Amino acid sequence: MENEYFKEETPEKGMGFICSLIGLLIFTVMGIGIDVDQYLQSTEKDIAIPQWYFFIIFMIDAVILLSILLIYFYRKAGAIIYPLATIAHFMVHMYFLDTFLYSDVTALFVFTGVAMLAIIPKWQFFK
Repeated sequence: MENEYFKEETPEKGMGFICSLIGLLIFTVMGIGIDVDQYLQSTEKDIAIPQWYFFIIFMIDAVILLSILLIYFYRKAGAIIYPLATIAHFMVHMYFLDTFLYSDVTALFVFTGVAMLAIIPKWQFFK
């Protein structure tokens, strides 16, 4: 059965699509900024955060940035990886440092509330 939802949608990236990705990028950069601040504080003030923690958290940050890039190039993997990686980022902060990152929670709300409004109509063009 062929779906006729969004049949007049074009593969061109509209302003809503671009703005939703910029919103995701803003909250991702905020999360990366928090990670960089924690790294700088741990090296300058002898706060006991293990170095492997920063390797894990910066790898998750890189995956989040990659997923935004994949969404921009219409890859389904990006739309699936973004929320999973953001949840992983949030959980690593909660488990290891007992910090509740509002930037991650807000990024998830932006993803589900705004970005999906731009992604769902274009889903037929995602590979």
